[in-house]
Amino acid sequence: SIPSSDRTVDHSLPLPDLKPRIAEVCRDLFNKWRNLDDSDFSLETVSGGITNLLLKVSIREKQDSTAVITVRLFGPNTEYVVNRERELQAIPYLSAAGFGAVLLGVFGNGMVQSFIDARTLTPSDMRSPKLAAQIAKHLRRFHSVQVPGSKEPQLWNDISKFFGRASTLKFDDAEKQKTLESISFTEIDQEIDQLKQLTSRFDAPVVYAHNDLLSGNLMLNDDEEKLYLIDFEYGSYNYRGFDIGNHFCEYAGYECDYGLYPNEDEQYLFFRNYLNPDNPTQVSDSELEALHVETNTFMLVAHLYWALWAVIQAKVSPIDFDYLGYFILRYNEYKRRKAQCFSSAQVYFSK
Repeated sequence: SIPSSDRTVDHSLPLPDLKPRIAEVCRDLFNKWRNLDDSDFSLETVSGGITNLLLKVSIREKQDSTAVITVRLFGPNTEYVVNRERELQAIPYLSAAGFGAVLLGVFGNGMVQSFIDARTLTPSDMRSPKLAAQIAKHLRRFHSVQVPGSKEPQLWNDISKFFGRASTLKFDDAEKQKTLESISFTEIDQEIDQLKQLTSRFDAPVVYAHNDLLSGNLMLNDDEEKLYLIDFEYGSYNYRGFDIGNHFCEYAGYECDYGLYPNEDEQYLFFRNYLNPDNPTQVSDSELEALHVETNTFMLVAHLYWALWAVIQAKVSPIDFDYLGYFILRYNEYKRRKAQCFSSAQVYFSK
């Protein structure tokens, strides 16, 4: 069983003030460090996503030996958008299959994991053909992991929860409230219904999906050319096309530069390596076309998913990020791409 502690750590504290609190958590969780002093611990920030803070913690165990771990502090109020229970249940199975870091302990608002010696990718890294092929092969393997529990796809449940929360919010900030009032949730509700109907016509395989495969959740050790998929907080059973379509949207980065969305050749390279990792050239045109249409229809769903997520984050997240601006960028891109994607799907189904 994994050690656990009820302690919580305020993730808005500056690094020097975090140190004694993180040391306290580590002493609480691990007997072997119980007698160590605060001065035996040192901290550095690995990355601050727009929901989590990732810290590299080095522990001086003896004169000549240092242990290194990662501490992930969950962003405040992330329980509004993340199902923590689902994540903690899946981690041991994903970890056993070689994905992510090993879970070493959990505490009130975070987890302790093994340290991965690698750098976080950037959106432009993901376009490199060599890396794109590697990511596709990894994702195929990730999708074959069996996680116990319900195998029902969670996409529409999650969207329905997000919709319920986003459509009933009120902001104290007048400017934000004005932006919120300009959003037609009736229209979004109709869009969700249309997408639900259209995507149900695909026989999209249901897999254990990452659901948040952006560059910040991919790490690479350049020397060993070893790729890591990390951070499974949005993971669930879901439609294959959603996971891939969502990943393609992330080529655009947080700035949402959708001119960077992968073109057909780039997508086909990814699909070949995903569909036949051992022999990518042996994929039929019909398989490629089917996955292309499936992915680019579910890509529309990804825009609505994160658009609604952003409205909730604008209300609950203390992180300084223009979430309502992000909603607008995602929803506008959805509307810009909708007609073409719907018509490609209709043509495909009429064959």
